[in-house]
Amino acid sequence: MEQKAHEPNTVIPVIEEQLHISKVWQETGRVQVSKTVTEEAVDYNVPVNQEEVIMERKTINQYVDTAPPASRYEGETLIIPVLKEVLVVEKKLMLVEELHISKRRTEQMVSGTETLRKESVEINRSSGDEPQST
Repeated sequence: MEQKAHEPNTVIPVIEEQLHISKVWQETGRVQVSKTVTEEAVDYNVPVNQEEVIMERKTINQYVDTAPPASRYEGETLIIPVLKEVLVVEKKLMLVEELHISKRRTEQMVSGTETLRKESVEINRSSGDEPQST
């Protein structure tokens, strides 16, 4: 058998690509925020209502022959009968007194001053030139 001559080896290059990434921070602007507080005095004048109950006792001292009288209103006054039993030869109801209850409404003006605060915000933007890298 005949031997063949050695053929030269063929070299095939194997290539690999790699990716390297870096970031650079670039300032594009700045923001300045400032807040101011202003105060304003506000005057007020507000009506304030008040109710007062007035109770007055009125002596009646009358005998009642029928059923006890019921509570009743006369205008804005509530009248409540107060009864007692009195022993006599016969028993009768005596109207001893009536309670006259009414309301009195008064109004007065209340004045004063309160301080109110108000905030306002100002924003200023400026552009930046220098890149910052990390």
